[in-house]
Amino acid sequence: MYMKLLVQLYRFLARRIASPFPKTILKRLLLSKVNRPPISLRQIIQNTKGKEGKIVVTISTVTNDTTLLEIPKLKICALKFTREARERILAVGGECLTLDTIAKKDPTGASCVMLRGPKNRYTHFGKAPGTPRGTAKPLCRIKNGRKAERLKRRK
Repeated sequence: MYMKLLVQLYRFLARRIASPFPKTILKRLLLSKVNRPPISLRQIIQNTKGKEGKIVVTISTVTNDTTLLEIPKLKICALKFTREARERILAVGGECLTLDTIAKKDPTGASCVMLRGPKNRYTHFGKAPGTPRGTAKPLCRIKNGRKAERLKRRK
């Protein structure tokens, strides 16, 4: 229900505002869940060095990173936050915003930085193994043994 309302809101903003910011958010909202991978606090901190005071906008889930000992004060706008990530951001005096509040605060995205999580590569797709520059992983699940040899002959 919330996603449907967000799509309606950003469709309206994309029509009315000349900035590419609402169009980008709308495009990312319409992506499938596979194409909206989560982003960790460590990745957010690494990508926002030198951009203090800006609001980080991500159309995915923000997850906690337990290896980080301390985090700076951040303003993050995301689709979802894990419980631990929200607690850590609020504990240092940061803000956890939703996408509808950022539409009211800064609809043009002038003070925002957009980030995306790392997308997992599809390991079985691409050029076949054995061909030049073939990096696809073979679909054979059995590594060695009598049945594996039989499967290799059948292919």
